[in-house]
Amino acid sequence: MEHVTTDSWDEALWTEADVIYREAFPEHGRKSEAIVRRMFERGLCTLHVWRMQNEAAAMALTAFDDRSEVLIVDYIAVRRSRQGRGIGRSCVLQLRDWAVGAKPECRGIVIEVEAEETDENAKRIRFWQSAGFRLTEYVHVYIWVPETYRAMSLGFDAAISLPDDGRELFKAITRYHERAYRKAKDGGKV
Repeated sequence: MEHVTTDSWDEALWTEADVIYREAFPEHGRKSEAIVRRMFERGLCTLHVWRMQNEAAAMALTAFDDRSEVLIVDYIAVRRSRQGRGIGRSCVLQLRDWAVGAKPECRGIVIEVEAEETDENAKRIRFWQSAGFRLTEYVHVYIWVPETYRAMSLGFDAAISLPDDGRELFKAITRYHERAYRKAKDGGKV
């Protein structure tokens, strides 16, 4: 599986990823293309696309939080027609390797998962746990979305572990979201 990344807006690569992005995330649960473009302009994110047989099989949007030295997975999805084949787990392993190569000081990966107790959410949590992630107890409430979330983390080095406290992990996630949604002042970049 080919893993392609970019830290700058790439129309063609986004077009490949966008098919999977729209398939996996409902409109209210995804950032608009304008926001994603602005994130690239500000140097906030990296787009990952995994290809199989010259077709995008999976995508992710990630960001480094330099303060906590973690990689935040904002979105990750496998094309519906390719799910159930181990592609998601392979993508997570490749993200880990990529993060360590891109930022040697990176201590781990952090994601947020929906906290509402549904079968679909439980399935997602089991996937992340099977990939080595730990679920925190803290339930986070955003002011801008109705869903509640919990943090999950995967530390890279047991000697330098990530916090077990979801509140601490959400500090990094919230910093990222605030920067992603912040509007530019006077038409300039933030």
